[in-house]
Amino acid sequence: MNIIEIINSRRNIKSFKSDPINMEQISKWLQAGTMAPNHKMTEPWEVFIIGPETRAKLNHKSDFFNAPAVLAVLSKHGSTEVETVENALATACFVQNFNLAAWAEGVGTFWSSMGNAQKNRDIMGVPAGYDVIGVFGVGYPEEINNPKERTPIQEKIKHLS
Repeated sequence: MNIIEIINSRRNIKSFKSDPINMEQISKWLQAGTMAPNHKMTEPWEVFIIGPETRAKLNHKSDFFNAPAVLAVLSKHGSTEVETVENALATACFVQNFNLAAWAEGVGTFWSSMGNAQKNRDIMGVPAGYDVIGVFGVGYPEEINNPKERTPIQEKIKHLS
C-alpha cells in the first residue's frame, strides 16, 4: 500500500484477534513515531506500556476491545502555555505516525481518551506536568469497520486574499 491508501484505510479498531504483538514490533512503530514534526525538537512524548495489573485497574468498559497490547502516550508540558500546546500537537503527530506504521503492517489501534481522568492518571502514575494524549489498544483487527462519512475538504477550505 502507498501512504494515501494507508491513511484512507486506517480505522479505530473495536474488535481485536488474540494474536500477540511483540515488543520489538511495537518499538519499531514507536520509533517511526519519533519522526513526527516537533517545534524546537522538544520530543515531548513519553510512552507507558500497560501491563495486566494496571490494565485491570483502569477497568476500561470494553477492556480495549481485547487488544493484546495496551499503551499510553503522554506529552510533556512546555515552559510556556504555547509550548505546551505545541508539544501536545507534536505528540498527536507522533501517535499518528505510530498508528500508520502499525497499520501498514496489518496492525490496528483503538484510541481512548480515558487517560485524562484523574483516577486513571493516578493508576498509571502519570507525573504532574504531563498530558495523556491517549491510551491505545494495539493488535490485529478481528473486524475493520467501514469509514464514517467525512465532510468534503472543499467545504473546509477558505481562500484568503
